[in-house]
Amino acid sequence: MLRKLLALCAALATVALLLSGVSTAAAAPSKVALGGGSGILVLRGGNSASACTLTTIGYDNKGGLYGLTAAHCGEGGQRVASEQQQNRGVLGRITFSNHKLDYAVISFDQDKVVPTRTVGGVTIRGVQTTPPNFGAIACKEGRTTGNTCGVTWFSNGVEHISQICVTEGDSGSPVVVGDRLIGMVNAYYFVGCIGPETGTNIRPILTDLPKRGVEGFRVF
Repeated sequence: MLRKLLALCAALATVALLLSGVSTAAAAPSKVALGGGSGILVLRGGNSASACTLTTIGYDNKGGLYGLTAAHCGEGGQRVASEQQQNRGVLGRITFSNHKLDYAVISFDQDKVVPTRTVGGVTIRGVQTTPPNFGAIACKEGRTTGNTCGVTWFSNGVEHISQICVTEGDSGSPVVVGDRLIGMVNAYYFVGCIGPETGTNIRPILTDLPKRGVEGFRVF
């Protein structure tokens, strides 16, 4: 991959007491809707967590529910919660982190999570495994800076560089062209929202997933 001048560090968040989903009503609580662009917390212990963004969510060929985010957000075994619905407790765990491609896989509890295609200004209806062309307008939805778009400067089989505004906490944000996921946010050059954004494209991630036990992953 091209050398990233400044890694997009995960924002540190102080986490409120995470409840276990206990409800005063007899009925089971409704599930938490998560999709590409949702803010997530990777618990670090105590009351601290890394605040990052979910890239996408979907199923493997065994029906397991998985999500993607940036590897520098957390390591295998760490618990994951929703930033917006912290009182719903732990929703999943990171199964592994690939630091070479800077992506991590989260296994979600289907009794607690329901996938959604649309978060904020981004809707994901599929993937684009071919690199976007120079000049293509790419967009992202991030937990810090929301929905922003910019021109694509460079893209190859592994990574892309664009003028999308990103900063800390946007790590893992889905990068889309139209409604097709082309990759994730991993870093920016020089200054957030001024210097270009860069990240891993979706094709090498999909190629690597079966080696990590996730066969036939498809976005919801």
